[in-house]
Amino acid sequence: MLGWLFGGCPVDPAAKGWIEERLLWLRDEFGADDLYADNTVLPTPEFFPDRFDGTRESVRVLYRRVCEYMGVDEDKVRLKFFRGASGGFHLVDESGQVVPTTPAGTYTPDVIRLNLDEVADPMSLVGTLAHELAHERLLGEDRVMGEVYDNELLTDLTVCFKGLGVFLANVPRNYASQDTRWPGTDLRKPEYMTPPMFGYALGLLAWVRGVPNPPWLSHLKYGVRGEFKQAVRFLSKGGNTPLKPIRRR
Repeated sequence: MLGWLFGGCPVDPAAKGWIEERLLWLRDEFGADDLYADNTVLPTPEFFPDRFDGTRESVRVLYRRVCEYMGVDEDKVRLKFFRGASGGFHLVDESGQVVPTTPAGTYTPDVIRLNLDEVADPMSLVGTLAHELAHERLLGEDRVMGEVYDNELLTDLTVCFKGLGVFLANVPRNYASQDTRWPGTDLRKPEYMTPPMFGYALGLLAWVRGVPNPPWLSHLKYGVRGEFKQAVRFLSKGGNTPLKPIRRR
C-alpha cells in the first residue's frame, strides 16, 4: 500500500483510528510500562533457548515461555492438542487470500487447543500461542466480552502490546471478512490484523518508545518492515496521533 491514498500512513483512517484508540485502551488496562518499555520478544536463542523438535514436550516448553512473556500463569490455562482435518484443501476469499478450514489454535475458558498440523514452524507456533493467550488476558480476565466487534483484531493488537507482535506480523492470519465494515464507515474491516496494520501498530509503538529504528527491525519480513518504516516516517514528519512519544534524556 502506497500510504492511504498517498497520505503517508500505511493504513486507512478507520484502521489508524482503531489502532490508536485500542492502544490507549490497552495502556489503561495493563499499565503504561507495556506501552513505553521496549518489551519486544524476538525469535532468537536469547528469548527461546530451549531445543525445539516439534514434539509435544518441546511445544509445552515453548508454551511456558510464551505464557511468561504474555503474563499468563501456565497452570491456569491447560494446553491440549488436536489433529487438523482440513482434508488437504483450502478455501479462498474474494481477494484470493487463503481462508484456513481448520484453525491453528482455539481458546475456550481455561483451555487452549493447538492443532498438531501447525507445529512444524516455530515462528507461526509462537504467534498462535501468543494469540490464544491474549484471549485469556482479554476474555479470561473479563476485560472484554466475546461479542465485541473487534474481538480477534484486539487479540492480535494485544500480542503486539505485550511484545510478541513480530511473530504475528511475519505470519499473519490475514483473513478479510467479506461482510463487515468499520463502524460508521464504508471501509472494510478485516477479521484479523493485516500486514499494513501490523506495520503501523509496531511502528507507532517503536516511535512512542523513542526507538524509531529499533535493532530488532531486521527480524520483520520485508513487506511488513516497509510498512513499519512508512509508519515511522509518517509519525516523525508530524502525522497526527493521540499517542505521545516518551521523552528520553
